[in-house]
Amino acid sequence: MAFSADSSRRNSLIPSFLYSSSSSAKTLSFQKILTSPSSSPAAAPSGGNGGAFMIPSPSEPGKIEMYSPAFYAACTAGGILSCGLTHMAVTPLDLVKCNMQIDPAKYKSISSGFGVLLKEQGVRGFFRGWVPTLLGYSAQGACKFGFYEFFKKYYSDLAGPEYATKYKTLIYLAGSASAEVIADIALCPFEAVKVRVQTQPGFARGQI
Repeated sequence: MAFSADSSRRNSLIPSFLYSSSSSAKTLSFQKILTSPSSSPAAAPSGGNGGAFMIPSPSEPGKIEMYSPAFYAACTAGGILSCGLTHMAVTPLDLVKCNMQIDPAKYKSISSGFGVLLKEQGVRGFFRGWVPTLLGYSAQGACKFGFYEFFKKYYSDLAGPEYATKYKTLIYLAGSASAEVIADIALCPFEAVKVRVQTQPGFARGQI
């Protein structure tokens, strides 16, 4: 008697279609759940198929497709902003460093180097050579970030899916090295001008 009472209480807590002996009752009850408007906010009945439903994929506005022209353009812009602006911001430190290498007797340390520059050229002299710095390192950053993604995909495609996964680290290193070669070649002319502007007073005055 106690067993019968426990069984009926347990059955009252479980949906009837789960313990019903009739397979048709189970199917009918399950279809009712699927086709019920309140069963799921994302469920939408399709056409005449009562039991089928669709869940829409989440929309991602503004997403850039990997390895598309927009993707490479975004990498290039990121390289320009991250390299060009940051190197330009530390122009005073770079200026003192270059002069310490050229004339160590005059520029004995970083602190004394700043003092000499402030005395001879004023605050404005701290940013001498900022234009070639900005242009050169912007070009370097653009090539480094853009070509790294290009070569990473290019070498992965050459290796094939199996070897691209197995030797991923080596492929990424090769892509980084290839991109760095191009980036440094782009930087070289600007770096040469920058060093001469910073260490030879009067060089390209009024032009840079």
